[in-house]
Amino acid sequence: MFRALQAWNSRPARASSPWLAVWLAVLASLLLLAGCSGMGDLGAGSSTSAPPPSANIGAGKVKVGLILPLSATGNAAVAAQSMRNAAEMALAEFNNPDLQLLVKDDGGNAQGAQQVAQQVLDEGAEIILGPLFALTVGPVGRVARGRNVPVIAFSTDANVAARGVYLLSFLPESDVERIIGYAAGQGRRSFAALIPDNAYGSVAEGAFKQAVARRDGRVVALERYPADKAKMQAPVKTVAQAALGASRADAIFIPDGAEAVPALVQMLIANGIDPKRVQLLGTGLWEDPQIFSSPPLDGAWYAGPDSTGFRNFSARYRSRYGQDPVRTASLAYDAVALVAALVKTQGQQRFSESVLTTGSGFTGIDGLFRFRPDGTNQRGLAVMKVSPTGGQIISPPPKDFAGSGT
Repeated sequence: MFRALQAWNSRPARASSPWLAVWLAVLASLLLLAGCSGMGDLGAGSSTSAPPPSANIGAGKVKVGLILPLSATGNAAVAAQSMRNAAEMALAEFNNPDLQLLVKDDGGNAQGAQQVAQQVLDEGAEIILGPLFALTVGPVGRVARGRNVPVIAFSTDANVAARGVYLLSFLPESDVERIIGYAAGQGRRSFAALIPDNAYGSVAEGAFKQAVARRDGRVVALERYPADKAKMQAPVKTVAQAALGASRADAIFIPDGAEAVPALVQMLIANGIDPKRVQLLGTGLWEDPQIFSSPPLDGAWYAGPDSTGFRNFSARYRSRYGQDPVRTASLAYDAVALVAALVKTQGQQRFSESVLTTGSGFTGIDGLFRFRPDGTNQRGLAVMKVSPTGGQIISPPPKDFAGSGT
């Protein structure tokens, strides 16, 4: 269930706040839904063919563009279809939304994205949801900005965020800040890192260095490694030697997915690292059965959204479509549910900058989030401990953004 601004439920009512009555009204309407009831784009498969037309969803008066790479190559098209399904499900589950989703296929390429963005605007879209990839967000944003129409995109590349182009994605920076902050709060001061030599790793490395520095910690070793497992040995050995040397790291950060992390940890162990003494740290990419089933990772910590909401969403999705959703499908669901809530409560100001960037934020499938004026987002993340039965929350997500900065 999408719960607009759940934070208001947990804080004292303030009569001076015009948001209170608005959001409580939204919550009341969405409680009906409760009763009936992963991650990155830093690479993209693309198609050079002209994108075909796509069927619209809904018949409401308020038109909303939904741009996805439905005909792109590789896994991109699979993800796009799952996200389209989730958007359709959100519209079906919301209580009488006055929306019509203008679904367009950008083919996973910049030219297609610019073309379909122009189409949805010509058809009367008041806001655009999508696209998915960094290379397609820019063209859509430029076209939309010319019409003063906001965009809520799904890219994980913060470089494409801008005023009026908001990212509703899982940004690596948020995961890194949360896990390093928690580790420092638990007394970890000396950090080592093994970081994948890809775009996600570059973002994670920068965020890691900044997060450690903000807490007066030390980075005693940092190595990048390639995707080829045969070539991982050298950087792993370097990090292990530094972590065991005079500097003595008390935490090792590995921001990668299940394809690499278990193998890397085995290599660390072979080089003398004891995971019971040196705390292993990760990001939301660790939310994976392969991580949970790896005994050396038992007790490791990682940051990410509380998975309860996604599990409930997945069960409803399976019941409706007969298959599991991709991890990013929840983003499409939340985007449509947010737009539906704003249409229901905010009148002609529904998609204004002041509404979309309200400091109190919103709560969706994956928990609390808010858009910053620069287009990036802040999420209320949990810290989980790896266990054979899945991630166990050891530090819950915040209930609101009070005192958390902007």
